[in-house]
Order: sequence, then structure tokens, then C-alpha cells
Amino acid sequence: MSRVVVAMSGGVDSSVAAWLLREAGHDVVGLFMRHGQGRCNGADAEDAHRVADLLGAPFCTVNFEQEFGRIVDYFVEQYTAGRTPNPCIRCNTWLKFGKLLEYAESIGAEFVATGHYARLLRTDDGQIALCRGRDASKDQSYVLFGIQRRLFGRLKFPLGEYRKDEIRRIAGRLGLPVAERRESQEICFIPDGDHARFVKQHRGWLDTSGEIVTTDGEVVGRHAGLEHFTIGQRKGLRIAFGQPQYVVRIEPDTRRVVIGARDELARRELTAGEANWLIDEPVQLLRCRVQIRYRSRPVDATVEALPGGRFHVDFDEPCHGIAPGQAAVCYDADRVLGGGWIE
Repeated sequence: MSRVVVAMSGGVDSSVAAWLLREAGHDVVGLFMRHGQGRCNGADAEDAHRVADLLGAPFCTVNFEQEFGRIVDYFVEQYTAGRTPNPCIRCNTWLKFGKLLEYAESIGAEFVATGHYARLLRTDDGQIALCRGRDASKDQSYVLFGIQRRLFGRLKFPLGEYRKDEIRRIAGRLGLPVAERRESQEICFIPDGDHARFVKQHRGWLDTSGEIVTTDGEVVGRHAGLEHFTIGQRKGLRIAFGQPQYVVRIEPDTRRVVIGARDELARRELTAGEANWLIDEPVQLLRCRVQIRYRSRPVDATVEALPGGRFHVDFDEPCHGIAPGQAAVCYDADRVLGGGWIE
């Protein structure tokens, strides 16, 4: 019987993940990662602890506040540089499947598990592949692309074969106290969803305000800071035009936000860095599908690996809203081939 550390947030997904692993015969240890920000509070830890008690599993709380400061710094720096960060991917790479694995080793645990909707499947040649979860509406493989593939043998995603409604039914049948807990759509350390307020709170001394201009260079207004914007954004521009306007470009050097019509968002290519390949790095052009946002539709493309851990993507059709700072993740059907950060 193997020992598994389950990252328990106090939510329904990680709670049922712990139960499924226990039912499969594993020695489950529940762990709450306390990071001292936003939604990370005593109530969440208490919920996770209650579930662990119901399962008869040992439970511990580990303080990752110092390590989590790196993620907060990254988030703030990206926004003030006119980029759109994805802290969930960084957290998965740096903490959940980084520091958490170190903790598992310290208590003699063989595996780490989470409540992500993704699957790890054995291929015909014996490798372990990261694949989309069965529930397409909940699939979280995109935010897991940064995990080193050498670690896959030590990870478990027990929810990968389930639909969300099935997980809620299991929680209800077991009488878990979190069965009907509402699912948050916000970043865990910004529960109110106000990214700009958070950035300003941490970098209030840095002025990123500037002009709002059209793609023709006409100044049509002013903005309070780059942290209020992301590529493809339509709401909150407070500019009256005859047709909808979108953020087409953010210029950190001039602090300008450039707006235009939707067709001006269209791009046929991108370059990404910090590539993490979950297959052998391609030495020839790679045909695949590339996803540029967590909930965006993957698009057929040709990918070329470049020196220095970078790759170039040529899309078969225009993509709208390609944002520097987000991840470009490559797929072959359900399998994640790798990804990188859009430059």
C-alpha cells in the first residue's frame, strides 16, 4: 500500500480525490498549503481537516507563505510590464509539484495527488502522457503543462476519468461537508477578482498610467494603469465608439493601451519561451493544435522548436487575443505535447 500526499484545499474536488485514493487502498495523508494570501484562511483549512477526519486520514498544515511570495511577485511584475500572467500554472510548477513533492519525500510518501481534472496515461512505448480530463468542460491539462515529465510517475490525478457532476454526487452520497460548496472562478489570492487593486496595493509607488490610443495613433483617452488591461479585453475601456473596441496591444515602454476593432486582434503566429516539452523536443516541424488561453479553443498549427528553449507557432487560421504572458500549449488530440510562455 503506497502513501499519497493529497493537496486538500477544503473544496469538493480535492476532498473526493482523497476519498477515491483511500478507496483504492492507498495510505492517504491530507495536506493544506497555507500561503497567507486571499482565500487561504482558517475556514478552508478547517473544512479540509473535517474531510480528512471523516476519511480517517492524517492531516497536516504546511506554511508555504515564503515560497508563495515568489508567485505574488511574478503576478505583480507581469501586470506592471503590460503582460497577462497565469499564476495557477506557476503555482503548479513551483509549489504543488515542486515543494509539495519535497514534503512528500520527507514523510516517506511515494506520490502526490491533487483534484485536477486531467489524466496520466501509459503510452504504447511505456511513457506516461499528460492528457485532457474526460470532462471537457472542466479539463485542466492546460495549467499542468509546466510539470517536468520525469515527475509523472510520482503524481496522481484521480478525478481525470470523472465528470464534475459525478464528483458532486459522490461527495453528497458520502455526506462530505463540502459537497455543495460553490466553486470559485477567481485566483485564490484575489478572491474579489480585482487584479488592478491587488497590483496597486503591492506596487502603489509605480505609475503605469498613460494614454489610450487607436491603432491609427489617435489619442482617445487616458487610463489609470496597465494593470487594468489584457489583450482582447472589451469591458472597462470607457471609450465611446460606433462599434465594439478591444485592447489590441499594450506598450509598457510608452504606457499606451492600443485599442481597435476585433479583426485587428487577429494574429497568425506567435513565439513562446521557457518551453517545457512532454515529448522529445521536436527536431522537425510539428503539426498539432495550440491553445492560447485556459478556456480558448485549440487551433490547428505548425510548431517549430527554436534554440534557447523557445518555439514558433504558425496558425492555420487567425487567432484573436494572443496575450504575452499567457501560455501556448500544444496538443495531439487529448495529449499534451508541451508548451511555453507567449513572448
